Amino acid sequence: MTTVHDFTAKLGNGTEQSLSAYAGRALLIVNVASKCGFTPQYKGLQALQEEYGPRGFEVLAFPCNQFGAQEPGTDAEIASFCDTSYRVTFPIFSKIAVNGAEAHPLYSFLKKQKGGILGDGIKWNFTKFLVDKQGNVVSRHAPTTKPEALKREIEALL
Repeated sequence: MTTVHDFTAKLGNGTEQSLSAYAGRALLIVNVASKCGFTPQYKGLQALQEEYGPRGFEVLAFPCNQFGAQEPGTDAEIASFCDTSYRVTFPIFSKIAVNGAEAHPLYSFLKKQKGGILGDGIKWNFTKFLVDKQGNVVSRHAPTTKPEALKREIEALL
Protein backbone atom coordinates (compact mmCIF):
# COMPACT_ATOMS: atom_id res chain seq x y z
CA MET A 1 0.00 0.00 0.00
CA THR A 2 1.34 3.43 -0.93
CA THR A 3 2.05 5.91 1.86
CA VAL A 4 3.51 9.42 2.04
CA HIS A 5 6.87 7.74 2.76
CA ASP A 6 6.98 6.41 -0.82
CA PHE A 7 7.47 9.91 -2.27
CA THR A 8 10.41 12.21 -2.73
CA ALA A 9 10.43 15.98 -3.05
CA LYS A 10 13.06 18.60 -3.64
CA LEU A 11 13.99 20.79 -0.69
CA GLY A 12 14.35 24.51 -1.24
CA ASN A 13 18.14 24.10 -1.40
CA GLY A 14 17.79 21.72 -4.37
CA THR A 15 18.47 18.49 -2.46
CA GLU A 16 16.13 15.59 -3.28
CA GLN A 17 14.52 14.42 -0.02
CA SER A 18 12.91 11.03 0.45
CA LEU A 19 9.87 11.39 2.66
CA SER A 20 10.77 7.99 4.13
CA ALA A 21 13.27 10.04 6.19
CA TYR A 22 10.20 11.13 8.21
CA ALA A 23 9.02 7.58 8.97
CA GLY A 24 8.14 7.33 12.64
CA ARG A 25 7.13 11.00 12.80
CA ALA A 26 3.62 12.46 12.56
CA LEU A 27 3.53 15.06 9.76
CA LEU A 28 1.56 18.17 8.91
CA ILE A 29 1.95 18.81 5.17
CA VAL A 30 0.95 22.33 4.13
CA ASN A 31 0.98 24.24 0.83
CA VAL A 32 2.22 27.70 1.74
CA ALA A 33 2.61 31.17 0.24
CA SER A 34 4.44 34.30 1.41
CA LYS A 35 1.93 36.91 0.21
CA CYS A 36 -1.35 35.37 1.32
CA GLY A 37 -3.88 36.47 3.91
CA PHE A 38 -3.16 33.17 5.67
CA THR A 39 0.64 33.70 5.69
CA PRO A 40 0.60 34.60 9.43
CA GLN A 41 -0.23 30.92 10.00
CA TYR A 42 3.53 30.35 9.67
CA LYS A 43 3.69 31.54 13.30
CA GLY A 44 1.25 28.83 14.39
CA LEU A 45 3.00 26.18 12.29
CA GLN A 46 6.32 27.08 13.91
CA ALA A 47 4.72 26.93 17.36
CA LEU A 48 3.46 23.39 16.61
CA GLN A 49 6.94 22.42 15.40
CA GLU A 50 8.53 23.73 18.60
CA GLU A 51 5.96 22.12 20.90
CA TYR A 52 5.64 18.72 19.25
CA GLY A 53 8.89 18.32 17.27
CA PRO A 54 10.74 16.76 20.22
CA ARG A 55 7.92 14.20 20.52
CA GLY A 56 8.08 13.00 16.90
CA PHE A 57 6.24 15.62 14.84
CA GLU A 58 7.30 17.58 11.76
CA VAL A 59 5.73 20.31 9.66
CA LEU A 60 6.58 20.02 5.94
CA ALA A 61 5.92 23.19 3.93
CA PHE A 62 5.44 23.18 0.16
CA PRO A 63 5.40 26.66 -1.42
CA CYS A 64 2.93 27.02 -4.27
CA ASN A 65 2.18 29.91 -6.63
CA GLN A 66 -1.09 28.58 -8.06
CA PHE A 67 -3.44 30.72 -5.97
CA GLY A 68 -3.46 34.42 -6.78
CA ALA A 69 0.27 34.31 -7.64
CA GLN A 70 0.91 34.72 -3.90
CA GLU A 71 4.25 32.86 -3.92
CA PRO A 72 6.20 34.63 -6.69
CA GLY A 73 9.69 34.32 -5.19
CA THR A 74 12.52 31.92 -5.88
CA ASP A 75 13.20 29.06 -3.47
CA ALA A 76 16.03 31.14 -1.92
CA GLU A 77 13.75 34.17 -1.49
CA ILE A 78 11.05 32.00 0.09
CA ALA A 79 13.55 30.47 2.54
CA SER A 80 14.87 33.91 3.45
CA PHE A 81 11.33 35.23 4.02
CA CYS A 82 10.44 32.26 6.25
CA ASP A 83 13.61 32.66 8.29
CA THR A 84 13.49 36.45 8.61
CA SER A 85 9.75 36.83 9.18
CA TYR A 86 8.88 33.71 11.20
CA ARG A 87 12.16 32.02 12.23
CA VAL A 88 10.88 28.80 10.66
CA THR A 89 12.87 25.69 11.58
CA PHE A 90 10.79 23.09 9.73
CA PRO A 91 11.66 22.04 6.13
CA ILE A 92 10.62 24.36 3.31
CA PHE A 93 10.53 22.41 0.08
CA SER A 94 11.02 23.71 -3.44
CA LYS A 95 8.03 25.48 -5.00
CA ILE A 96 5.57 23.03 -6.57
CA ALA A 97 2.16 22.83 -8.24
CA VAL A 98 -0.56 21.17 -6.16
CA ASN A 99 -3.31 21.07 -8.82
CA GLY A 100 -3.51 20.30 -12.52
CA ALA A 101 -1.36 18.27 -14.87
CA GLU A 102 1.84 19.57 -13.27
CA ALA A 103 0.79 18.72 -9.71
CA HIS A 104 3.54 17.13 -7.64
CA PRO A 105 2.89 13.37 -7.24
CA LEU A 106 2.77 13.76 -3.44
CA TYR A 107 -0.13 16.20 -3.76
CA SER A 108 -1.94 13.98 -6.25
CA PHE A 109 -1.69 11.23 -3.64
CA LEU A 110 -2.77 13.45 -0.73
CA LYS A 111 -5.84 14.68 -2.62
CA LYS A 112 -6.79 11.13 -3.58
CA GLN A 113 -6.51 9.98 0.03
CA LYS A 114 -8.52 12.85 1.51
CA GLY A 115 -10.75 14.78 -0.85
CA GLY A 116 -12.14 18.18 -0.03
CA ILE A 117 -15.73 19.15 0.65
CA LEU A 118 -16.07 20.72 -2.81
CA GLY A 119 -13.98 18.14 -4.68
CA ASP A 120 -10.44 16.86 -4.37
CA GLY A 121 -8.58 19.90 -5.72
CA ILE A 122 -6.69 22.17 -3.35
CA LYS A 123 -8.75 25.36 -3.12
CA TRP A 124 -6.17 27.78 -1.66
CA ASN A 125 -2.91 28.23 0.20
CA PHE A 126 -2.47 26.68 3.65
CA THR A 127 -4.55 23.55 3.08
CA LYS A 128 -3.26 21.07 5.66
CA PHE A 129 -2.88 17.28 5.63
CA LEU A 130 -2.18 15.41 8.86
CA VAL A 131 -0.22 12.18 8.40
CA ASP A 132 0.43 9.46 10.98
CA LYS A 133 3.84 7.95 11.83
CA GLN A 134 3.31 5.18 9.27
CA GLY A 135 2.74 7.69 6.45
CA ASN A 136 -1.04 7.31 6.22
CA VAL A 137 -3.10 10.43 5.54
CA VAL A 138 -5.36 10.89 8.57
CA SER A 139 -7.18 14.15 7.86
CA ARG A 140 -7.43 17.22 5.65
CA HIS A 141 -8.05 20.74 6.92
CA ALA A 142 -9.12 23.91 5.14
CA PRO A 143 -6.90 26.99 4.89
CA THR A 144 -9.12 28.69 7.47
CA THR A 145 -8.25 26.03 10.09
CA LYS A 146 -5.63 27.57 12.33
CA PRO A 147 -2.62 25.37 13.15
CA GLU A 148 -3.33 25.52 16.89
CA ALA A 149 -6.76 23.95 16.25
CA LEU A 150 -4.97 20.74 15.27
CA LYS A 151 -3.28 20.15 18.64
CA ARG A 152 -5.67 17.44 19.86
CA GLU A 153 -5.33 15.50 16.59
CA ILE A 154 -1.55 15.83 16.65
CA GLU A 155 -1.34 14.67 20.25
CA ALA A 156 -3.43 11.60 19.38
CA LEU A 157 -0.84 10.64 16.75
CA LEU A 158 2.09 11.02 19.13
